[in-house]
Amino acid sequence: MQLPQVRMQSQQAKIQINQTPARQTIQQPHADQTIHQPSAEISIRRTPSRMTIDQSKAWEDMNLKSAAKSIAEAAQKGKSAVFEGMRRRVQQGAQLMKIENGGNPLAIQAKQNGHKPEKQFNIGWIPSHFAVKTDYQPSQLDINVQTNAPIIENRANKPIIGYQPGGVETSLLQKESLEIDFTNLKFTGANFEMMI
Repeated sequence: MQLPQVRMQSQQAKIQINQTPARQTIQQPHADQTIHQPSAEISIRRTPSRMTIDQSKAWEDMNLKSAAKSIAEAAQKGKSAVFEGMRRRVQQGAQLMKIENGGNPLAIQAKQNGHKPEKQFNIGWIPSHFAVKTDYQPSQLDINVQTNAPIIENRANKPIIGYQPGGVETSLLQKESLEIDFTNLKFTGANFEMMI
């Protein structure tokens, strides 16, 4: 005896999902910086040193005087000698006027006028101490420095951002199916019989 059978064979549907990930890029350019350093300004001002040497006194001590100095000294000596001579003559004249008072003014005056004073001798070519005068003024140095601040310029660059959105694609990888099969199934109708 064969029993009727119903056979079913099914297949599930399969969905395929393809996903593309999103992509983001960030690029940061370096900042631009310029530095300019102006040179410092230096000014130097110098007054020259000065040295003076006065050796006129040393020359005078060695009797090497200038013409003007020699003439002035000779004139002064002559003037002093004239005044001294006038004084002596007045004094001697006053003594002679009083000759009646006694004494021997003529002999005394002859003795005074007959003998000149002794000459004084000294080494004349050696100048006296500190006869040469020196004066020194050192030079003055004035240094002026002016510094200049650096000129710094900064320029920031914006980041470059790139974005590519992701995506999702769905598709049917396998269709669903259902197969139904009958075995040993008879259909009996009016006056006939049929195998399904």
